[in-house]
Amino acid sequence: MKITVSSTPFHDLLIIEPKVFSDERGFFMESWNKSDFEEAGITAQFVQDNHSRSQKNVLRGLHYQTIGMPLAKLVRCTVGEIYDVTVDLRVSSATYGKWFGIHLNAENKKELFVPVGFAHGFAVISDVAEVHYKQTNYFSPDHERILLWNDPDIAISWPIPTPLLSEKDLDGKSFAEYQKNPAFS
Repeated sequence: MKITVSSTPFHDLLIIEPKVFSDERGFFMESWNKSDFEEAGITAQFVQDNHSRSQKNVLRGLHYQTIGMPLAKLVRCTVGEIYDVTVDLRVSSATYGKWFGIHLNAENKKELFVPVGFAHGFAVISDVAEVHYKQTNYFSPDHERILLWNDPDIAISWPIPTPLLSEKDLDGKSFAEYQKNPAFS
């Protein structure tokens, strides 16, 4: 099977469209195939899979892990729809401090490859959404950091006016604070 890989304005942030076989019974797809991804230049070695279920208006993020335990992600929404957002935290990047958003849902079956050096989060647009993502490193609470979801310096256009957030996400740090001690060069 082959995948279609589309670039974004952000270096190494990629949109993946797997080949989907559909008929009257439903569909079949490979959401990840090591050979296909390597052929497309994505050599990430995944070590952990995560699955979340959230209700409408939940916003999770913007999460990242510091250079001591950095991780890349392959994100997809298997039930419902999310607005998936990344923020480039790589100081040397031409898109440093900029954000990218994409609708991922059960219908379009698109996936987003989020490389090391990005904060990641999503907002649930549908009544419920289930998000599956692979990680290239293990979750480490000691290395986890949170960028403030509504930081005015980044100015993300979230599609929900009043999101439901965890206490942890409400306590995210501003981009100005991140810039004082950036995690990625």
